[in-house]
Amino acid sequence: MKRKTRSLVLHSRDYDAMLNPVVRLIDEVRRTSARTINALMTATYWLIGRDIVEFEQQGKARAEYGEELLKRMATDLAGRFGKGYSLTNLKQFRQFYLAYPPPQKSQTPSDQLATRDFSERFPLPWSAYVRLLSVKNEQAREFYETEALRGGWSVRQLGRQINSLFYERIALSKDKAKMLTKGAAGKA
Repeated sequence: MKRKTRSLVLHSRDYDAMLNPVVRLIDEVRRTSARTINALMTATYWLIGRDIVEFEQQGKARAEYGEELLKRMATDLAGRFGKGYSLTNLKQFRQFYLAYPPPQKSQTPSDQLATRDFSERFPLPWSAYVRLLSVKNEQAREFYETEALRGGWSVRQLGRQINSLFYERIALSKDKAKMLTKGAAGKA
């Protein structure tokens, strides 16, 4: 009987030694998949915003009925793809594109941004960019985006920092480094 118990303990340790790396691998793949999907969805929203802006800018007559265009598009997209393509969201996609304009024109088609390349350009989740759109000052928006990445802020922490005027307080602070350290921890 002792031999059987000892054998079970040994097998249990071996099993745990095998299982733990597998669990870590699955967890990492899930996190990576979520980040990739977020980046692709954010890229898609930016590209939709680009298409809307380019369509509206084809002439003054078209710009006059931009609201009707968005309403019709929202109805059609929601009918095909479900939630996520409301009039409000389409306006946010348009605003997102305008707030984050494309890089300078590339010289060759291969240099143009592909959807898969957006994970580097838009590393935050879409909800963070929606929150950042409320920041009208471009420098402040860039600051919040950089600090959110550096500090690993959640969207809630980002909102708190924006609402507390963290950027403006940093600009007025005599000890900017100390405030940035506190901000990185999401406590400023």
